[in-house]
Amino acid sequence: MILVTGGAGFIGANFVLDWLAAVGEPVVNLDALTYAGNLRSLAPLQGDARHVFVQGDITDRPLLDRLLAQHRPRAVVHFAAESHVDRSIHGPAAFVRTNVEGTFTLLEAARAHWGALPAGEKQAFRFHHVSTDEVYGSLNATEPAFTESHPFAPNSPYSASKAAADHLVRAWHHTYGLPVLTTNCSNNYGPLHFPEKLIPLMIVNALSGRPLPVYGDGMNVRDWLYVGDHCAAIREVLARGHIGETYNIGGCNEMPNIEIVRAVCALLDELRPDPAGSYARLITYVTDRPGHDRRYAIDARKIERELGWRPAETFATGIRKTVRWYLDHPDWVADVQSGAYRDWVSANYAAR
Repeated sequence: MILVTGGAGFIGANFVLDWLAAVGEPVVNLDALTYAGNLRSLAPLQGDARHVFVQGDITDRPLLDRLLAQHRPRAVVHFAAESHVDRSIHGPAAFVRTNVEGTFTLLEAARAHWGALPAGEKQAFRFHHVSTDEVYGSLNATEPAFTESHPFAPNSPYSASKAAADHLVRAWHHTYGLPVLTTNCSNNYGPLHFPEKLIPLMIVNALSGRPLPVYGDGMNVRDWLYVGDHCAAIREVLARGHIGETYNIGGCNEMPNIEIVRAVCALLDELRPDPAGSYARLITYVTDRPGHDRRYAIDARKIERELGWRPAETFATGIRKTVRWYLDHPDWVADVQSGAYRDWVSANYAAR
């Protein structure tokens, strides 16, 4: 049994589905079901005894203690986080609460659980913290990619809160001996992605004939990682990663945002043509967000060297799978587009 936090969110839900398909080991899935948590993403597991869903908050220590005592998981895989930079600019308090206070509370609960385990179970236990490349800050066009030893330089409330969580995880290992693993991933994309992030927002807006908002000049560069590849990497790190180590996970796909948007438009032109013309006509440049990091790039040679992991998807194959998934699942998209989501998009983009 493993305990997964945030397992109804984008990456977490993909991981739970992938884990049960590839490994089959039962999962206790703890998620607060905030706006981005969606039980519909876990619909294929309905009635599956291997999946135990619990709605709850990682800041709730009594709940964490009960779950750990009842299910005795051999590992905690910690996805639960507030994760959208724009939301962190408008409301940073939620990010400090979940990403910092929540990680602290989870670490303390896990430490107490681990400390009481019999010797064999104690040796096998792992706490896997899932983080982001944004903790490293921003690169210029010629700087080498982020390695695991790159100094932290977070530039948004979101990335600062994740950097704080990373530091807590490291400290709980070095101070208390908690057997931790940390992974810092690049930008994920793929199925089940809440449509506030770039790729699903472009798909949903294009299909509705709405503007495709691109920040600034569109030349902010990210390394794009297909979510299925990320899930496979986490499985490898959890199984064979060295305790106390950090592993960067990247997709080997550095691309500027405007190229991503044009690629989505081209695929939609092919797969769902619009009689009004190419979807690229909807591209609209908007005022850049405050503190927008110019470039992220991941050096993932450590995980390849030590664990043999490399991404299986190229951007061309991954983005085609992603666009096709959204075209094939309009009910899922309609379900997540609640009034709260529409209000958020309006608040964030209407004035830009």
